[in-house]
Amino acid sequence: MARKEFKSSQFDDKNGRLRRKRVSPLTIGKIEYVDYKDTDLLNKFLSERSKIKARHNSGNDAQQQKAVARAIKNAREMALMPYKAAVTTQRRERRNENDRSDRASGPPPQPTAPPPGTEGDDFEPSEISSIEENPEMVDSFTLSPDDQNEVNLDSDEGEEL
Repeated sequence: MARKEFKSSQFDDKNGRLRRKRVSPLTIGKIEYVDYKDTDLLNKFLSERSKIKARHNSGNDAQQQKAVARAIKNAREMALMPYKAAVTTQRRERRNENDRSDRASGPPPQPTAPPPGTEGDDFEPSEISSIEENPEMVDSFTLSPDDQNEVNLDSDEGEEL
């Protein structure tokens, strides 16, 4: 048998295999004129970042590639297609080895003292704890002596019922 001759474009240098040549969507659809208004067709020739694909990726011949490039450029000028697509990738934060232990410890501790400049600076912690233990002390701070008698009378009536 005679050995078959291959074109260099059909032979893959990386792994030594024959590669099948791509067929252009223009050839498949039998499209002779590439219209800049046909954005669905033109998107087939763009990468995800809106770059024009190369001939060996799209399968176009030289004339088709020139027509596609011109149509894409016209469509971009008419604002039918983007010049650049914004692709967002989430990047992981780099951490040191020492930071890994902090992540497992849980949420940061809550402050025990009240923030400075808040109302109630007149009270000392001992007074606050005594107020919590004895709620009747709160009434003596806020109510006048006449109001305290009325509150006590109302509470006595409630107990009789």
